[in-house]
Amino acid sequence: MEQHSPSIRAQAVTLMRQGIPNRVVAERLNVPRGTVGWWRSEDRRAHGEKYEEPTDCPRCTGGAVDNAPYSYLLGLYLGDGHIISKRKQHHLSIYCNAAQTGLIAAAEEAMGRVMPLPRVTRRHKAGCVEVKSHTKHWTCLFPQHGPGRKHERLITLEPWQQDIVDAHPWDFVRGLIHSDGCRLTNWTTRLVAGERKRYEYPRYFFTNVSDDIRRLYTDTLDKLGIDWTHCTRNGNPYNISVAKKASVALLDAHVGPKY
Repeated sequence: MEQHSPSIRAQAVTLMRQGIPNRVVAERLNVPRGTVGWWRSEDRRAHGEKYEEPTDCPRCTGGAVDNAPYSYLLGLYLGDGHIISKRKQHHLSIYCNAAQTGLIAAAEEAMGRVMPLPRVTRRHKAGCVEVKSHTKHWTCLFPQHGPGRKHERLITLEPWQQDIVDAHPWDFVRGLIHSDGCRLTNWTTRLVAGERKRYEYPRYFFTNVSDDIRRLYTDTLDKLGIDWTHCTRNGNPYNISVAKKASVALLDAHVGPKY
């Protein structure tokens, strides 16, 4: 391990006490960022200071929630999202199809608008991209977080969350469909003048194992005047279908296919 002179360390500590970020100090003094971070930690310990992560969490700071992107992000989280909250690891993850670059960008933008300060990153995996935002304060904004899978525990919205969803229902529906839904084209055949012809029509599906999350989805559809039906497959009532022409047209106008 490379040793650095006491004068370099003293310079680094002086700069950090002036509020200069570790990255900038490391670049200015040509010292590894990890070394600078360790010096900062040791300096705090010597002065009896407890480190508090800076945050712009609206629930902790009393700031205003950016409601429209939050409503969308809530839908994404309830579908394909989860929160890791451990002593040294805190982040919100949304999993997106790697081919749907628009969805990846939308998830990234929503995270950045809801809480601009935390770092947002992408982690590429086989066939998917994990969009991650690193801060322990996501549990403040998503109190539905808890041990176990979402469908194994009660999922309800806090009154302040419901107010946001009521004000921005289309963003919420879009987030849910972007996570656990799709727009596809079904087909059937009809007899027309004695001749059987193929007939195609668009349809939206939303699939989630949690009864509570499906109910949040259908309750919001009801408020928006969207006709929907349960679609049981293989004996499982996990699918919600929207197939009526007028309702599909509304979803097309506000949601559209994933891209």
